Amino acid sequence: MPGPRTDLTRLRIVLTVFFALDGFVFAGWVVRIPAIKEQTGASASALGLALLGVSAGAVVTMTLTGRLCRRYGSHPVTVVCAVLLCLSVALPPLTHSALALGAVLLVFGSAYGGINVAFNSAAVDLVNVLRRPIMPSFHAAFSLGGMVGAGLGGLVAGSLSPLWHLLGLTVVGLLVTLFAGRVLLRCPPLVPPDRSPQSDEAPRKADARTRRLVVTFGLIALCSSYGEGAMADWGALHLEQDLDASPGVAAVGYSCFALAMTVGRLTGTALLERLGRTPTVVAGGTVAVAGMLLGSLAPSVWAALFGFAVTGLGLANIFPVAVERAGALGGPGGVATASTLGYGGMLLGPPAIGFMADWFSLPAALTSVAVLAGVAVVVAVCNRRVTAPG
Repeated sequence: MPGPRTDLTRLRIVLTVFFALDGFVFAGWVVRIPAIKEQTGASASALGLALLGVSAGAVVTMTLTGRLCRRYGSHPVTVVCAVLLCLSVALPPLTHSALALGAVLLVFGSAYGGINVAFNSAAVDLVNVLRRPIMPSFHAAFSLGGMVGAGLGGLVAGSLSPLWHLLGLTVVGLLVTLFAGRVLLRCPPLVPPDRSPQSDEAPRKADARTRRLVVTFGLIALCSSYGEGAMADWGALHLEQDLDASPGVAAVGYSCFALAMTVGRLTGTALLERLGRTPTVVAGGTVAVAGMLLGSLAPSVWAALFGFAVTGLGLANIFPVAVERAGALGGPGGVATASTLGYGGMLLGPPAIGFMADWFSLPAALTSVAVLAGVAVVVAVCNRRVTAPG
């Protein structure tokens, strides 16, 4: 009969699989957005409104999922949301109008938001039981899954229609969920050492100070994810429009950022064990400030690419630390609050950059990523006593 340590190792592996699956499925959808736009005949503005369905569904569901995790446990909720995510990713190719696309993306976004809260809640409990800062390793799996999903999507885009590609994602995702879900459901729910066994049945209402601290960590997550959203939507355009890079070189910009972020998260546990949470957030935010100032203001393409990579390294572990601390303080509800604020930052980044680019210039607008990374540093320093565990 396997011992407790074996059970925890199995749980860590299966949660890593679900993080990777989430990134894989989401990236597979993202790379087919241009083809879906052409299929639906949507204008750029209509497509933008339809894509808000993902955001709206995710934000609304995140708060609800925190309550479901408290009532039923994060493991079953993770499996249910994974099934919904894999089924709903096949729906966009079946639509033929922006309105219908927005409606199915509302379902897809709900599943995406739900699984993010559920498996982050499970991961937070595992971190607290192990008493090791392993949260970045889960987010590294998400980043790796996204890179594989985007790369595979790019390879098959010329040979497979969006329908067959996304149906393939559904089949692969359901198979992974079948096997990984059976393992996850067999793993007993974890009770962190600082939480009473009865807390799942009658959770203690968080006091005002705890709620304030959870929101504080949500703000740190927002500052980090703002940069991720901005880099995804505007990095390539900056290289091509302001630095005269070719389209191929411009496309490398986000790849440099994403790869550096993945590397940063893969080494995040060792960094947290060596430095601690507050120094890691402060150092990461400071590095991101320097990297983004270089990336946005450098006069050459290669210097900008280097700046993007440095920014990815700096931002890599800020979001995982913020979500883990919020979850340690507030349980699934804390994860839901921090995730909602963090996801809001990813949504806020692209339009905010667009408005500022119109008012000033795109390079000047991109410096706002550095400004918010600096805000994350200040907030972490001001709350250093609760950024560290204990």
